[in-house]
Amino acid sequence: KMASRVTGLDAIMGGHTHDGVPIPVKVKNAGGVTLVTNAGSNTKFLGVLDFDVKGGKAVDFRYKLFPIFSNMIPADPAMNKLIQKVRAPYEAKLNEKLATTEGLLYRRGNFNGSFDQLILDGLMAQKNAEIAFSPGFRWGTSLLPGQPITRENLLDQTAITYPYTTVTNMSGETIKTILEDVADNLFNPDPYYQQGGDMVRVGGLQYTIDPAETAGKRITDMRLNGKAIEPSKTYKVAGWAPVSEEAKNAGGEAIWDVIERHLRDIKVVKAVQLNEPIIKGVKNNPGMVALK
Repeated sequence: KMASRVTGLDAIMGGHTHDGVPIPVKVKNAGGVTLVTNAGSNTKFLGVLDFDVKGGKAVDFRYKLFPIFSNMIPADPAMNKLIQKVRAPYEAKLNEKLATTEGLLYRRGNFNGSFDQLILDGLMAQKNAEIAFSPGFRWGTSLLPGQPITRENLLDQTAITYPYTTVTNMSGETIKTILEDVADNLFNPDPYYQQGGDMVRVGGLQYTIDPAETAGKRITDMRLNGKAIEPSKTYKVAGWAPVSEEAKNAGGEAIWDVIERHLRDIKVVKAVQLNEPIIKGVKNNPGMVALK
């Protein structure tokens, strides 16, 4: 949208959104065309854009995403030494094994990921909750089947400055309002009103979502154990990462302590079954098709 309204830009080179864009999007505006690119996140790619300039104007371009094989790049000796020095007092604690995973643990799906599901299951088990909410974060190290889950792996997924867990009695109406608010942050048709990347992850609760619907009408058919959620009924909901000061002050133990206890209890993480919503209106969506 910005590229369509601002003139005089040959290109906008982006990152951070986690979605590498291999071919620039050509956006027309009153001054011509602006190329919009994105190199993904976590230095997985380097976006390289070359222009053919004639008469002071770009007449052609070539764009590539170069993959970064970080394990093949020698570490800077001085920086490596500093990192080792800083980590040394914590190395033993970081490397402590908490459990083993039998399945792939990752965090990337738009509506859920297997590490997200592990956090949700842990919240419900440790807090004796019917439903759990976990924020749609997209960072953390993926673990392959058979790998140990160390404390550092857990902190990879949970180490934030507002890690407090909460247990709240919520009405069915409030639960729907929360889901609708997050959905509008993601799927509002005006990109200027979009904020955040992925949908809140939900444990225990099943629902249907139509991203193309209008605000307040995207979430339908909410169910718990097969039974419809009642707007006036109260449900016990666990969550973490509250953003309001009031919720922070009322929050409980840190999420990493809760999930560490859960991992020690179960010892082995079985292949995780994702709790994902039914998504309407995405049959021909190229992103959804690519995932299949």
